[in-house]
Amino acid sequence: MQSDTRPHLVIVGGGFAGLWTARALARAPVRITLLDRCNHHLFQPLLYQVATAGLSAPDIAAPLRHILRKQANATVLLGEAVDIDKAGRRVLLARGEPISYDMLLLATGAGHSYFGNDNWAEHAPGLKTLDDAFAIRRQILTAFERAEAEPDPVLRAAWLTFVIVGGGPTGVELAGTLAEIARHTLRREFRRIDPGQSRVILAEAGPRILTSFPESLSEAARRQLAGLGVEVLTGKAISAIDAEGVLLGEQRLAARTVLWAAGVAASPLGRTLGVPLDRAGRVPVQADLSVAGHPEIFVAGDLATVMQGDRPVPGVAPAAKQMGKHVARCVRARLAGRSTRKFRYADYGNLATIGRMAAIVDVRGLRISGVVAWWFWLAAHVFFLIGFRNRLVVLINWGWSYWTYQRNARIIVGGKHEPPHAGPATPAGN
Repeated sequence: MQSDTRPHLVIVGGGFAGLWTARALARAPVRITLLDRCNHHLFQPLLYQVATAGLSAPDIAAPLRHILRKQANATVLLGEAVDIDKAGRRVLLARGEPISYDMLLLATGAGHSYFGNDNWAEHAPGLKTLDDAFAIRRQILTAFERAEAEPDPVLRAAWLTFVIVGGGPTGVELAGTLAEIARHTLRREFRRIDPGQSRVILAEAGPRILTSFPESLSEAARRQLAGLGVEVLTGKAISAIDAEGVLLGEQRLAARTVLWAAGVAASPLGRTLGVPLDRAGRVPVQADLSVAGHPEIFVAGDLATVMQGDRPVPGVAPAAKQMGKHVARCVRARLAGRSTRKFRYADYGNLATIGRMAAIVDVRGLRISGVVAWWFWLAAHVFFLIGFRNRLVVLINWGWSYWTYQRNARIIVGGKHEPPHAGPATPAGN
């Protein structure tokens, strides 16, 4: 059997940057290996909907093998990269033989950053993966069940208090949706508690929420959250988190559910390149997204620090997609013996949803909030569900959830969720 002599591009990470690179090279004379720890690509902007039982996992995720099934020059491997041998041009794996490359793209994204307080992670989970979403959904739904079974009013109030740390888009989306679940979805489903009396607190250390938006839209978002019943606390940093609540400045908040949306840290794989990193662990790259001194290595997505003028390119899905397409153009240029070009990010605007019929939009001078902004946000997100289940089906399911406030994915699985003070177990009948 004759060996494949085409140049070998290894892509580590099947997120937006990695997948968009692979797809853009479908007809290129190159052999592609896409390596990821998960077998699926995730539409992360809607991950909070899985965490809050609005959508199921297949609505926002699809197997990488299925997405690339018709791309003959692409091979998908399930595995974890732990080191990069730059001299030998090899990707070292946690298990299995190293993978040799001619060109390499690192696009492993980012995880949670607790600003040096990693012990908080046990009590304040973040939201980056489907596993995170399932764990958060279980914790939220279990809190209401524990409150229903709790006779002590003080402890019951703690179960019905939810604190979201971080006033960025993820924090705002979680807070708004949690308030709707408590006040509408769970209405009349409990006998001992009133879920509508739950406290949903959004804590932001800075002076305002959604700082990437103009101040007028940030204020509009705050008003919309308040209308949903969310308590927005700004200007006070979290100083401690434990199993029973948080310390916000000098104020103690008893809360059995704390969710983290305050900081991100780049994938640790960036450290293996042996180049200076920024404060968040991201890799500063050259103008064409390659690594200084190693033109055969590219870094894209949340793992890369890319400056455009005096501002960094934001860590959002559109930026990662554009980086992926640019890396593909650079690969084609290298194959043709041409020089690569500088990456330029096209900023198409910023969107954030607050809740049902509540959102803000900042798109090239167009600044709107409320119902119109929500429809704009909905259309944009459903449109980009490319490669996933039929978008019409997703839209119908989602629309039903919003119009009726019903969230049919409210199933608790995994973990220990037995209510306190429960009597002895009774065998189930056959």
